[in-house]
Amino acid sequence: MSTRLSQLFVRTLREDPVDAEVASHRLLVRAGYIRRQAPGIFAWLPLGLKVRAKIEAIVRQEMANAGAQEVLFPALLPREPYELTGRWEEYGDGIFRLKDRKDADYLLAPTHEEVFTLLVKDLYSSYKDLPLSIFQIQDKYRDEARPRAGLLRGREFSMKDAYSFDYTDAGLDVSYQKQRDAYERIFTRLGLEYVIVQADAGAMGGSRSEEFLHPTVVGEDTFVRSAGGYAANVEAFTTEAPPARSFEKLTPAEVLPTPDSPTIATLVAEANERHPRPDGRAWTAADTLKNIVLGLTHLDGTRELVVVGLPGDRDVDLKRAEVAFAPADVEPATEADFLAFERIPDRPALVKGYIGPWSETGAFLGEDSATGIRFLTDPRVSEGSGWITGANLAGHHVFGLVAGRDFATDGTVEVAEVLAGDPAPDGSGPVELARGMEIGHVFQLGRKYADALGLKVLDENGKLVTVTMGSYGLGVTRVLAVIAEANNDEKGLIWPRNVSPFDVHVVAAGREEIVWEVAEALVDSLEGAGLDVLFDDRPKVSPGVKFGDAELIGVPVIVIVGRSAAEGTVEVWNRRTGERTSVAVGDVATAVAAIG
Repeated sequence: MSTRLSQLFVRTLREDPVDAEVASHRLLVRAGYIRRQAPGIFAWLPLGLKVRAKIEAIVRQEMANAGAQEVLFPALLPREPYELTGRWEEYGDGIFRLKDRKDADYLLAPTHEEVFTLLVKDLYSSYKDLPLSIFQIQDKYRDEARPRAGLLRGREFSMKDAYSFDYTDAGLDVSYQKQRDAYERIFTRLGLEYVIVQADAGAMGGSRSEEFLHPTVVGEDTFVRSAGGYAANVEAFTTEAPPARSFEKLTPAEVLPTPDSPTIATLVAEANERHPRPDGRAWTAADTLKNIVLGLTHLDGTRELVVVGLPGDRDVDLKRAEVAFAPADVEPATEADFLAFERIPDRPALVKGYIGPWSETGAFLGEDSATGIRFLTDPRVSEGSGWITGANLAGHHVFGLVAGRDFATDGTVEVAEVLAGDPAPDGSGPVELARGMEIGHVFQLGRKYADALGLKVLDENGKLVTVTMGSYGLGVTRVLAVIAEANNDEKGLIWPRNVSPFDVHVVAAGREEIVWEVAEALVDSLEGAGLDVLFDDRPKVSPGVKFGDAELIGVPVIVIVGRSAAEGTVEVWNRRTGERTSVAVGDVATAVAAIG
């Protein structure tokens, strides 16, 4: 039975929603696929559910092809499993917590590793039961501070999460590759361009971690790639440290006046004017060591200051810093941080604009620091490298300060921004930067969760061994939005055929009785040919409005039954190419099927 637009629960909008920032958000709301309920929370209407179901069907098919079986967990879960793995505290404000009437703690699950692990522990005890791969398609909840971009960054979203269970590392490698291959098939079938990049595992933990990113200008992730095939999320990018150099013949460090030069730009200008290099080359920002104070808020609420030293031509990338200092929250140190530090007795002040790792009065930052502040440096600050940096004295900098000779550090840290042209760590050439949206993520979790929750099986020798796990996530509702983002024009959505809510949209464009007779017969014929039909049968709506709604809704093939119906022809409209073709009524099913 055809779906008639006169009876379909949908209302299209002529104006964009005021909070819509991206095309997918704007068009999915205007075309009647979703409706906002609260920030980052949406109701799904019939059109949206049809597209969602088609995406889920493709995911389910490929999960089955990879040997995974489907289960379903509740979204409301108790505190205890997450406390055993430490994630009840680690997630901080990022999850929704609640209590029942007996004051017991629960959460709306942001992810389900713990309960999957416990279920397998409950049912399996032998290596003969493994390998096992199970998955679900379930809603997840995260308390996003700034939900945005419609379905791309919401508080409630649907995810396919799969988990593999093996008792050997070699088995995990096989399971991981099966899931990785399944993801490639899924995104290929959905018509989505993707790049597989090395990624940081974050709160998930584990070893090998790869993201599937869809390149798009609205992407929230920055990734790098080289012509030689290297690709990584910037959070996972690693800097090749220059080799250590001898400093035996280097001149001693010297404190020189640099008045009114608290920034890198003013410092470089002052250095070139007052203290030119002996070799005649101009000083650049890359010759300076920038020391930035960061404030870390740990899970227990304590506050710590950390100083990071990096070349002056770089800034701190806070996303990379969040990974480096996880699970602490990271931000630039505040005025309150500096004031609190100044009140600590017997500690030298932090002179903003002139902070450095060395002082003529003794150790300032780094090992055996008189400040108590950790001092970490970028890998480029290698032993024997010389720098201009703050002298911890207003209006003065140290020239020729050498790492390893004049100052020590508490370690290296990857927090500097990655720049186009930086060398790929695998030697495959310089990298370029691009924006992408994460659509899938695969992890080799290893034994983190199995250890925490006691998941063991008996091996061939009757010995208890800890199970090793993989975790594989795919954002179903995000993928839907990404498809919408990649398939639209100024008039509306243009769905790929295999996820479109309907195969064909028939529009009765006229008031003549013959138009309606032909349209009704044509709809029956198309359904008889196995096509899913949306029929715009609204009797008192003008053809212009009907065409506008058809363009907005985005079914890729539109059939217009108009005045030529009396002569036995209709117009077949390919939304993707814009081509309109006059077709005999009896040939419409063939013409529709021919449009991919």
